[in-house]
Amino acid sequence: MTVDTAMSDTSTIQVGDTSLELPVVVGTENEHAIDIGTLRAKTGYITLDSGYGNTGSCKSSITYIDGEKGILRYRGYPIEVLAEHSTFLEVAWLLIYGELPKADELKRFEDEIKNHAMLHQDMRHHFEGFPATAHPMAVLSSMINATSCYHPEMLEMGAIDESFPSLVAKLIAKVATIAAFSHKKSVGEPQRYPDPSLGYCDNFLHGMFSRPYGRYTAEPEVVRALDQFLMLHADHEQNCSTSTVRMVGSSQANLFASMASGVCALWGPLHGGANQRCIEMLKMIRREKLDVKKVVERVKRKEFKLMGFGHRVYKSSDPRATILKQASDDLLSKLGVDDPLLPIAQELEAVARSDDYFLERNLYPNVDFYSGITLRAIGIPVEMFTVMFAIGRMPGWIAHWKEQHENPSARISRPRQVYTGATERDYTPIGQRA
Repeated sequence: MTVDTAMSDTSTIQVGDTSLELPVVVGTENEHAIDIGTLRAKTGYITLDSGYGNTGSCKSSITYIDGEKGILRYRGYPIEVLAEHSTFLEVAWLLIYGELPKADELKRFEDEIKNHAMLHQDMRHHFEGFPATAHPMAVLSSMINATSCYHPEMLEMGAIDESFPSLVAKLIAKVATIAAFSHKKSVGEPQRYPDPSLGYCDNFLHGMFSRPYGRYTAEPEVVRALDQFLMLHADHEQNCSTSTVRMVGSSQANLFASMASGVCALWGPLHGGANQRCIEMLKMIRREKLDVKKVVERVKRKEFKLMGFGHRVYKSSDPRATILKQASDDLLSKLGVDDPLLPIAQELEAVARSDDYFLERNLYPNVDFYSGITLRAIGIPVEMFTVMFAIGRMPGWIAHWKEQHENPSARISRPRQVYTGATERDYTPIGQRA
């Protein structure tokens, strides 16, 4: 097969004696793609791309990433600008509806989220069915699906209509409540009901840390750090969990079922669980009193797996990591937190930014490295780290589900494969098998 992509609006692919012209698709940021939609029908060939690293599964107007230049934009807005001036719920609206909200729109959105933060009283019995050892991600995915049973309009929704904003508010609100309830279940404490007088992050922290005999009131610096964390995780283009949401949604699965699938995909240690593994690595280095310089040498010899460094997409720097590093430094300074893992993290960071081995391989600290430190400073238990990621990513998943649902040319996802198993075989009855 040969491919000629001369500067034109088509590409020519030569497969044996067959010459096929395929359209070239150009995005608004001058990204080029070859539309191979007719390749198999006209040549009998498919493309093989393990991990889909070179395959575009859709056109999307939600998030733009330039990994070589370290650029991340939500709906055209640089993440650095949003992190400085915006809030998580404002960014959630932006991702889902395409434009920054007006003041009255944001106020209604915030109020509706407050009003929908409560769970149906019967759902408390569902929490009682989980053992205290249940992983919060298992609880979260299960309870998202269970919540849909109490909101049948979620299951019956066809076209996106005027009821959609209310459904979005219910989902974003209840996910935070479910997460806080699951934590209380794991530590054997009674759940605390949401307080409609509090903002989104304050309410979540109240649900996490208020005790039967005392109310937790978060410092403004803690609330802002959590808000930034959620904002920076709100969307990241076609990653594993977002692609899962779009694939499940392509079957016309309802919003809650699609979100639950995203939670399950995010659970993996190579995706949403990476920040947890990063903290566990730092704990292990401290517990075993390992010399950081010797750890680095073991990394170079491929004898030690270094978590929280490098990224599959970003080849220069992860802009989210830059923002979160500053946020974590500010938070630790203002709270006066003396975290024994911090010196280890700082030493690893210094090595990564000066050692040729790391520089040549683009192994810089990524967003997981700093998010773990930030969540630890806030007081979030390490087993809840991936849940925090899921709360932040919810608006992005909803935005992609909505975008796909509104696309009249969308089709159910159905990848092909190259079969490598046995060819046709003769069946031998069980009594005649050697």
